[in-house]
Amino acid sequence: MVYVRQERLPALKQYKYSSVDHSLVSKYILKPFYTNVVIKLFPLSMAPNLITLTGFMFVVANFLTLLWYNPTLDQDCPSWVYYSWAAGLFLYQTFDAVDGTQARRTKQSGPLGELFDHGVDALNTSLEVLIFAASQNMGQSWKTVATLFASLLTFYVQTWDEYHTKTLTLGIVNGPVEGILILVGVYALTGYKGGASFWQQGMLAAVGIPQEILGLTIPEGVYNMNFTEWYMVQGTVVLVCNTVESARNVIRARRAKGDKSRYALVGLGPFFAAWGLIVAYLWLQPGILRGHLVPFALFAGLVNAYSVGQMITAHLVKLDFPYWNVMVIPLGFGVVDSLGPLLLKHSPIPGLGWPSALGDGVYQVAYMFCMLGMAVGVYGSFVVDVIVTICDYLDIWCLTIKHPYVPEEEDESNGELKKKN
Repeated sequence: MVYVRQERLPALKQYKYSSVDHSLVSKYILKPFYTNVVIKLFPLSMAPNLITLTGFMFVVANFLTLLWYNPTLDQDCPSWVYYSWAAGLFLYQTFDAVDGTQARRTKQSGPLGELFDHGVDALNTSLEVLIFAASQNMGQSWKTVATLFASLLTFYVQTWDEYHTKTLTLGIVNGPVEGILILVGVYALTGYKGGASFWQQGMLAAVGIPQEILGLTIPEGVYNMNFTEWYMVQGTVVLVCNTVESARNVIRARRAKGDKSRYALVGLGPFFAAWGLIVAYLWLQPGILRGHLVPFALFAGLVNAYSVGQMITAHLVKLDFPYWNVMVIPLGFGVVDSLGPLLLKHSPIPGLGWPSALGDGVYQVAYMFCMLGMAVGVYGSFVVDVIVTICDYLDIWCLTIKHPYVPEEEDESNGELKKKN
């Protein structure tokens, strides 16, 4: 399948990266650290995309330790596992942050770098949600699903914002900076406390806040909320604020060009449509939710990564907004197939419903893994096709530098510029 037509490729020559980062932590702490220390550790011969991919490998290693020690997301791990998760995520953040600086150092900045960076970030999101769920002993539950939904929505909305405004905007508190640093702290503290069970106690009581304050009694349900539940409340507040701010950015950008904003807001529809099917499928197939949530979460992550990849590609080559995601087809079939037997059993209308073509139990598990395999194939073909197309057109390589930058200096004898050997 061809994802980018040849007549669209000249738009790559007009590419210009634009971003705004309002984070104070990034401005005063991280960026000086990256610029003055970290970037000097990488040779000029190392391609920026290779730095990005290397950083992602730390997260992959973390995920593999999760599969070995806590595949059900509800068991305490050795302390060193949590420490390794903290170190791996911090290294991922660091490598991901300096790839742009490396691109400028080596004169390799271009559209492929943005596409590659966003693609890796999209894959990292679902993996990191599972690692976080394991660090909280969330288990294979609706809490884990809710966390996955919030994280993927944040990334989708951020990319949707960039597509319409042509600028990547990061708020004063954002996921790539403060969000990751909070997770690093959570992982490290989990290791220090000896396991994820620590987070399952009531937070207010654990920090010494009494239930009665100044004659007012905190409701029992609120007072007994554990650390994980309070973290989810905080995440919900940040999600709502960031989503509203992104929507305002898009509306302002559309109105500035004289376009109607409601058409842009429809771009959020594909995400919520896909997630309507995801929630319906898990509700209809509780065996997948309780017993095979990890592979299903990987599938959901690939669905989102494909949508995000399409948006970034459309942004780079100036295509219309991509509303269609082929990966929802098997998901929709799974929902319809699972709904039939439920209607046959509970519908007040006789004969309303249909038998399942897939069956139940092990057959549904097999179908879920088929969906995951299909998603890997579709997303993999998309990534390979787009990368190869861009590399061929721009005459570059993806993970190595094809045309190393050679600084020029002025020849004192005749005032002409010559390449430095």
